[in-house]
Amino acid sequence: MPEFGLKLQARPQPSAFWSYGSPLLALLFTVVIGVALFAALGKDPVRGLQMFFWEPIKNSYALGELVVKATPLLLIALGLAVCFRSNVWNIGAEGQYVMGAVAAAGIALMADASSSRMMVVAVLLAGILGGMLWAGVTALLRDRFNANEILVSLMLVYVAVQVLNLLVYGAWKDPNGYNFPQTQTFADPTKIPRLFSGSRINIGVILALLGVVGLWVFLFRTRAGFSLQVGGLAPAAARYAGFSSRAALWTALLISGGLAGLAGALEVAGPIGQLTPYVPAGYGFAAIIVAFVGRLHPVGMVFSALLMSMFYIGGELAQSRMGLPKSLTGVFQGLLLFSLLACDTLVNYRLAWSARGGAK
Repeated sequence: MPEFGLKLQARPQPSAFWSYGSPLLALLFTVVIGVALFAALGKDPVRGLQMFFWEPIKNSYALGELVVKATPLLLIALGLAVCFRSNVWNIGAEGQYVMGAVAAAGIALMADASSSRMMVVAVLLAGILGGMLWAGVTALLRDRFNANEILVSLMLVYVAVQVLNLLVYGAWKDPNGYNFPQTQTFADPTKIPRLFSGSRINIGVILALLGVVGLWVFLFRTRAGFSLQVGGLAPAAARYAGFSSRAALWTALLISGGLAGLAGALEVAGPIGQLTPYVPAGYGFAAIIVAFVGRLHPVGMVFSALLMSMFYIGGELAQSRMGLPKSLTGVFQGLLLFSLLACDTLVNYRLAWSARGGAK
């Protein structure tokens, strides 16, 4: 008798349906595996899911915190999307985020209560330049010495963290901070303006949404954006068309570094209000997942940034209210990424029944 089973059949062309349906299916798998994980840990799965998917949106204050968390993730992901579409693998956005925060803090510490409110602009510009400078190191080593940008950008993350520690434990340490490794609190003129009273939402969300519009225009309505994407999809065709791969490398990395640095500046001059060793929160790595779940599209990344923000807040709530480890946030992030990689198989392949073997 023949045996029946499932096999993968190559599609004649990629499925448009599964290009957008795959992230939703991946999220469903993440939820199912999460339920099993809560049950295995002896916790109520319904309450666990409530921490991740209901508590972050249950009222206006919770929604505000969700947006605050999503803002840096979205900004960093927008920059990474430019790199990934250009076939430039910037894995070190976390380091660019940290150096943006350091540069912004350097300007903020120069101000006092009598400084102009325009110091905010200087702080944000310093953050952008700090991130661009750090990304420029990767671009230079790739351009001049053909170094692997994955390894270089990743290793520079740890260098950036050590620079941060050197400053907060040393030269920039607050002398009146009871020996805690942190700078003094930034003066009011350097703090990012908030949009609503009683909420921590600040102008960063406006800048992030402007970044979404700007990136959409850049990628899909400009020659420079078109050349970057052609270079990523077909390097030989790009060279034949006269597009410069060197210019694409520098453009992609500087845009990515600048946006990551801006996210760092908004974080230290906004919700945190000072430079501390806890600035590296993993946003640069989580934004990689945000970029791919959002399909490297500016609008899609808005929704994936909000989802990843829910994971961050849900992990913190599960830790404080259910006694679960802090690493649960990373577990959910990893589950989402691996589920997405598995579900993306359906974009180019379909499941089909097949009869194998038979009576001889």
